[in-house]
Amino acid sequence: MARSADGPREAARLGDVTGDFAILSARFHEDLIDALRAGARERLLEAGVSEDRVEEHSVPGSFELAHAARTLAGTGRLAGIVALGVVIKGESAHFEYVCEAATHGLMRVMLDTGVPIGFGVLTVYDFDQAWARAGGGVGNIGEDAADAVVRLSSLAAAVA
Repeated sequence: MARSADGPREAARLGDVTGDFAILSARFHEDLIDALRAGARERLLEAGVSEDRVEEHSVPGSFELAHAARTLAGTGRLAGIVALGVVIKGESAHFEYVCEAATHGLMRVMLDTGVPIGFGVLTVYDFDQAWARAGGGVGNIGEDAADAVVRLSSLAAAVA
């Protein structure tokens, strides 16, 4: 169950949404990604998305998420995409460039295509922070990203 400032909260409930959902994940830090992906998948199912409507795809790293999301959104068959990645600060400016590219790229894809994207890219300073957000004391950002995409796709279906 995802967490809020007040503790665990119930999953978003899927509205009258047609189309499938994709979980798109970067491969860097695969143990963390596995936890985020499991959280996202579980949360989509809790929200009422059937197993056969969830597909999974992966890319080398968080920098490539936007391109893959654009490719997936362009198929016309998806109601939403959960984008997952982990970027951990190192000794160089690489962290800032990758975080900015992933953030802005995924937002651009969402705005350009109209396909909702749940942003589940961890941008943290160390592994402890990452694990805390991959099912630890802070929750699981994969669950939060799945909730966001369910809410956005349900809103889009309700006003269509």
